[in-house]
Amino acid sequence: EKNPLDNIDVNKVMMHLDWAGIAYFDDQNKAVDPVKNDSRVVFMGNSITQGWMHYMPEMFDNQTYINRGIGGQTTPQMLLRFRQDVIAHQPKAVVILAGTNDIAGNTPMKDLETVAGHLFSMAELARQHDIKVILCSVVPAKEYPWRKGKRPDAKIPELNKMIQAYCNETDIHYLDYFTAMTDGKNGLIESYGYDGVHPDEDGYKVMTELVEKALDQLLDR
Repeated sequence: EKNPLDNIDVNKVMMHLDWAGIAYFDDQNKAVDPVKNDSRVVFMGNSITQGWMHYMPEMFDNQTYINRGIGGQTTPQMLLRFRQDVIAHQPKAVVILAGTNDIAGNTPMKDLETVAGHLFSMAELARQHDIKVILCSVVPAKEYPWRKGKRPDAKIPELNKMIQAYCNETDIHYLDYFTAMTDGKNGLIESYGYDGVHPDEDGYKVMTELVEKALDQLLDR
């Protein structure tokens, strides 16, 4: 009798087993200087964080500013890789920007409270290791061109309210990209992005200015 396991593609199975991208940054993580750097900041996120490297490569040297964005990722995936991609580098601060892919349904979403809980768990893990936290609002989006009907224009503001309330309760720095980047109808200002979701160079300039200001305050620079 034929074994049904004979038809399994081992490479595909291995990719599914590394659902959270645990091995994604292995080489970059090995290249980080283990000596503690008092200016070190890790940026944790999805394609919006990852894309920053494309537009502003000079900002992320993998030593002082470390980019750990993986396109398409959701908050449970980031939570699973948080220890090795953030805590292991002993940064002074972490900038967490996530949640839009959960709303898009890249992985099954239970509810917004669960998404918020994953963000709060990352923040709590960081604080447990004396890492200062910046929790960012989700960047505005009117619609996901690749997955329509998910209502990000309604759900993103709702999630942002949860994030802001948590930051107020726990004295964590809330970084409000949304207000600075919205077109007034809960969408992204057209000139700040190329598809209504992902920032372009102008969008990243706004984000860079806001995050640098927040880090200056947080780290007394």
